[in-house]
Amino acid sequence: MSKQELFDRVRRDSWQQQLSIRALSRKYGIHRRLVREALASPVPTPRRRPVRTSPRMEPYKKTVDAWMRADWDVPRKQRHTVWRIAARIEEELGEAIPYSTVRDFVAARRKEIVAQVGAPVEAFVTRHNALGAEAEVDFGDVHVDLAGKRTRCYLFAFRLAYSGKAVHRVSRSCGQQAFFEGHVHALTTLGGVPAGQVRYDNLTPAVKRMVFRSRSREENPRWTNFHDHYGFRPFYCEPGLRGAHEKGGVEGPVRYFRCNYLTPVPRVDSLDELNARIVEFEAREEERRIGARIRTIGQDFAREAGHLLPLPDDPFTTGITLTPRVDRYGMVTVKMCRYSVPVRFIDRKVTVTLTCDELAVYDGRREIARHPRLVDRGAEHLVLDHYLEALLTKPGALDRSEALRQARAEGTFTAVHEAFLAAAKKSLGDTEGTKALVKVLLLDRHQQHPDVVAGIRTALTAGTFDEDVIALEAHKAAQVAGQAPTITVTRPAPEPPGTDPAQATPLTSRRLARVLPDDHRPLPRLEPWDELLTLRRKESS
Repeated sequence: MSKQELFDRVRRDSWQQQLSIRALSRKYGIHRRLVREALASPVPTPRRRPVRTSPRMEPYKKTVDAWMRADWDVPRKQRHTVWRIAARIEEELGEAIPYSTVRDFVAARRKEIVAQVGAPVEAFVTRHNALGAEAEVDFGDVHVDLAGKRTRCYLFAFRLAYSGKAVHRVSRSCGQQAFFEGHVHALTTLGGVPAGQVRYDNLTPAVKRMVFRSRSREENPRWTNFHDHYGFRPFYCEPGLRGAHEKGGVEGPVRYFRCNYLTPVPRVDSLDELNARIVEFEAREEERRIGARIRTIGQDFAREAGHLLPLPDDPFTTGITLTPRVDRYGMVTVKMCRYSVPVRFIDRKVTVTLTCDELAVYDGRREIARHPRLVDRGAEHLVLDHYLEALLTKPGALDRSEALRQARAEGTFTAVHEAFLAAAKKSLGDTEGTKALVKVLLLDRHQQHPDVVAGIRTALTAGTFDEDVIALEAHKAAQVAGQAPTITVTRPAPEPPGTDPAQATPLTSRRLARVLPDDHRPLPRLEPWDELLTLRRKESS
């Protein structure tokens, strides 16, 4: 209960119930002096705040005051900060004053100096937003538990100024490819292009250099081609905090969307899954009203959609194409990151197509590798399948290879593969056992990964390490599942949980007699084939 509310109740009870001061004191548990104060005045006496003094700062206040007054005649970036004032007091005046003491004095005194020197007050003017005319764009950081790993990603936001309709997309980076793909996704979702200008920060994907003391910018050539292709005009805000208000319609909503829909940290297996969720979140936002508006975001956007310019017939190619050379480790280097390709392409130039989320490698027109895009400098992504031919000649390199470690981490090298490798080494020796595993891994290029795993599991039961037997059992597993037995893949599909392969027939000689059932089928008849031979002799004669 506030003090004002207490005073109101005491005065009402004294007037309506005719309670005495002592009775009011007992009823509300307060002192009689406070009861008399409430009866004497309906407004509580303001609490007197003690004037805080800083004895240690007192001898230096005039000096610091002179420093801050002199700051108005120097460039803004070279004015005194609290840390610099505290350091100068210690260096020049020989007194180490706590930072908090200096901070409190500077915060209060700086406001007084601003008022005394008559510095102009910054004012803001409300902007009129026409239908379908303007939009704002921004990037924001967001953390995602991606496949069990905490990953820093970036939230792209494109917001129409009139309706407040916003389109979002999460990507691994905030580079030019993510910048372009975010625009393409947003404009496609909105079904049109703003007829006026789109407001931006001075983002590196768009701006190469700022022209001194001017709104002009030297743009990245690809960015110029992009906004010319879609037919909108970019507007660049002032750098830093001074320009934040110029696109305030998207600065706050990025934080709002992150707090309301991406908190707690989302857990997903891929960014495609997260972006699918974001589409659902955006559908919910259409039912929301901004501030004191009468209509919802969806209702305002329905009015605005008809004023957007139509999309061009041909989409803009957002990815970039590079032609690196494959090094002796079977890898290509793209944007300070390394990716594996099949070792047969070592010392050859390949074509790389880079997007914000993926990297595809081509030999001519044929795709030979595909990787998720890496963003950490010096990161590597290796696929074990790319090194199998080399491992047939160097089987000892498998155990400590980085490709095997990553395959284990990604789950493509399963516990079944581990059991097969251990059993093969025990039975055939380290070298031949490793070669047997490599030959089995080669089956993934032509058969489904889960089917091959089922074949390995069944072969372990049968006690054989022959890749032909495993291929046969994988074929049988595919038929049981109703799938095509052979495929051509560049990367294995994840193993489904709970795979129960059919039981294999042991083929080892020591088990052949007691395990194989008796064959009661009749022997084949060859007489029809003999008749064909006789017919051929008659024709020749």
